[in-house]
Amino acid sequence: MHIITAFFLLISLFLPSKAILPLVKLNTSLGEIVLEIDTIQAPVTARNFLYHIEKGTFHTAVFYRVVRMDNQPQNDVKIEVIQGGLYADEEIEKHITVRHEMTQETGLKHLDGTVSMARMEPGTASTEFFICIGDQPELDFGGRRNPDGKGFAAFGKVVEGMDVVRRIQQLPDKNQYLPEPVNFFSVQLMP
Repeated sequence: MHIITAFFLLISLFLPSKAILPLVKLNTSLGEIVLEIDTIQAPVTARNFLYHIEKGTFHTAVFYRVVRMDNQPQNDVKIEVIQGGLYADEEIEKHITVRHEMTQETGLKHLDGTVSMARMEPGTASTEFFICIGDQPELDFGGRRNPDGKGFAAFGKVVEGMDVVRRIQQLPDKNQYLPEPVNFFSVQLMP
């Protein structure tokens, strides 16, 4: 072994290794989507999402809302996402809310495939989440989609299955809501 090779090998032992982020598989009625959950940059939001997976909260979840350029005529600031979760208010209200981790704080952006929490006011997110189709900077801190300008809490990204996400987004809707929601057959942490 050359002395230079040995030197670099020794140094590599002391350098931090790249963290392995948890992967979550959503098995839906239209196919599988694999999410990488960013427990490093968005620890509060990521832990909340993983808690709900471990608890089984999403066993009756669905993708129920699709937002496209053609179905939001009342919005001056248009976005493209699919939204999922428990859907029914009485079910959502059973769960505690989580602190709002702004993109200004986490450094994450709403890019194509980003997974983020849906909310009304900051600090009201719990179980509902969305996936971006295309880059959506108006959902970041300072963006204009939400009047408070605090954006939404990005916490992961799709690493497999964007074709499924796009297929869901193109389903026929009525005022952005799917008459036949896309069921989650299972939501599980991958080994």
